[in-house]
Amino acid sequence: MRSTIIGTGRAGTSFARALGDVGHRIQLLSHHEVSRLDSPEVVLLCVPDDEIANVALEITPSEDFVLCHVAGSRNLDVLKGHTRVGSLHPLMTLPSGELGAKRLMGATYCVSGDQVVVRVVESLHGRVITLRDDQRTLYHATATAASNHLVAFMGHVQRLAESAGLALEDFLALSRQALEDAFEVGPEQALTGPASRGDLATIDAHLAAMPEEERSLYVALANAAFELAERRSSKIA
Repeated sequence: MRSTIIGTGRAGTSFARALGDVGHRIQLLSHHEVSRLDSPEVVLLCVPDDEIANVALEITPSEDFVLCHVAGSRNLDVLKGHTRVGSLHPLMTLPSGELGAKRLMGATYCVSGDQVVVRVVESLHGRVITLRDDQRTLYHATATAASNHLVAFMGHVQRLAESAGLALEDFLALSRQALEDAFEVGPEQALTGPASRGDLATIDAHLAAMPEEERSLYVALANAAFELAERRSSKIA
C-alpha cells in the first residue's frame, strides 16, 4: 500500500517505521510539504490535534486516496471537504519513532470511516475497536487517564520518595505488582492499604509527614481509594 505520512514528530515517525516494516511504500512529509503527495492510497495526518483541520484544508480532495488522522480526541468532521476519510488512534504511547514503531505492531486501534483504515490496522496485526461519535471524547479522556495521568501519578510517588530520602526506583517493583494485580483481579480486589481498611489515623499521619504541596493530590487519591473500597464492600454485602 502506498502511504503518505504527514508529520515528522513522534507519531509520524512511529507510523512511518511501522508501516514501512510491514511493506507499505512510505512517503514521510512535514506539514509544510503537503503539495508533494506522491500518488498515495492513504494519507495519514500525524500532526497536533488543533492543526488537523488546517492541514486537511491544504490537501486537494481526491477519490484516489483516503485522508486519515490519528487523533483520539477528534471525529471525522475535522476532515471536511474530503470524500474518503478515516481515523485510526492507537491505544499506545509513542515516546520515540523507534519505540513507537515496535509498539504499534499488534496494538489496539480505535478506527472509523473508510474500510481502508481497517486494512492499515490489519497490516500492523492490530486489534480494531469502533465507537459512536458521541463516545469519542470520553474514550479519549479514558485513554488520557490510563496513560498520562498514570505517569503524572508516578511523578507524585517520585517526589514523596525523594522527600523521604529515597528514590522512585525503590518503589517501582511495588507499583508494577499493584498494577499487575489490578489486571489480574480487577481494581476493587487489588486495592490494599489504609483506605482499604478504613484507617483514617494512618492517612492523617501520612499527610502530616509529607510536603504540603503533595497533600491535595494524596487526599484526592485517598478519597478515590475509599470509594473503591466501598464499592467492593457493597458487592460483598
